[in-house]
Amino acid sequence: MPKVNISRLYEQLLTNMGPQGWWPAETKPEIILGAILVQNTNWQNVEKSLANLRDATALVPVAIGQLADAELKQFIKPSGFFTNKARAIRAVWHFFEQYQWNYQLIVAEYGNHLRERLLDITGIGPESADVLLVYVFDVPVFIADKYARTLFSFLTGQSYRDYQALKNSIDWPPEFSQLEAKELHGLIDEFGKVYLKNEVVFEKSFLGQRIRQITVDD
Repeated sequence: MPKVNISRLYEQLLTNMGPQGWWPAETKPEIILGAILVQNTNWQNVEKSLANLRDATALVPVAIGQLADAELKQFIKPSGFFTNKARAIRAVWHFFEQYQWNYQLIVAEYGNHLRERLLDITGIGPESADVLLVYVFDVPVFIADKYARTLFSFLTGQSYRDYQALKNSIDWPPEFSQLEAKELHGLIDEFGKVYLKNEVVFEKSFLGQRIRQITVDD
C-alpha cells in the first residue's frame, strides 16, 4: 500500500511553486482569529470579518477582549456561525489572557500535552489545534485539512474518512522544522485551490505526473 513521503512531497511543491509565506496574517492574534473564523467557510468571508475587527480594535488582544458580545457577533457575522465562533473567541482569549499572551510560557507549561489542552477549549477542534501549534506555538506538526486529505487520497488511492484518519496514516519526518511545517501547509492549500478540483485536473498537475517519485510502498 503506497504512502506519501512527506519530504519528497515538500520538495516537489516548493520547487514548482516557491515559498508561500503562510499563514496570511501579520500577528499571532490575527492567526488565532483566522483559525477560528475559517471553520466551515471560505477565506474571503474571514477577511471581511477580520477587516471589521481591525477597524474596531486594530486587532489588539485587549481591545478584542473588551468588545461587547453583540459587537463581536456583528463584526464576525460575514464568517457565519457567528454565535458559536464568538463563544470560541471568548474561550480562546480567556486561555491566552491567563498567560499574558506569552506563547513560550504556554509551551513550557504544557509541553507535549499542549495539543490536548487546546482541544479542551470551546470551539477548538483537531484542525484548529494543529494550526495553532504550527503558526502560533511554532511546533512542527502536520495539518490534515480537507485539501491535504484530497491530495493524499489522489496520491495513494486510499480514502481518508476524517481528519484523524490521515493524521494516523502519515510518517512525519522528525527532522522537519517549524518553518517547513508552516510552508508545507501553505503549499498544499495553494496547490489545492488550483489542482484539487477533481482527479482529472490533478492528474495533469506536476504532482499528478510524479506520483511514483512522491510515494513509497509501505
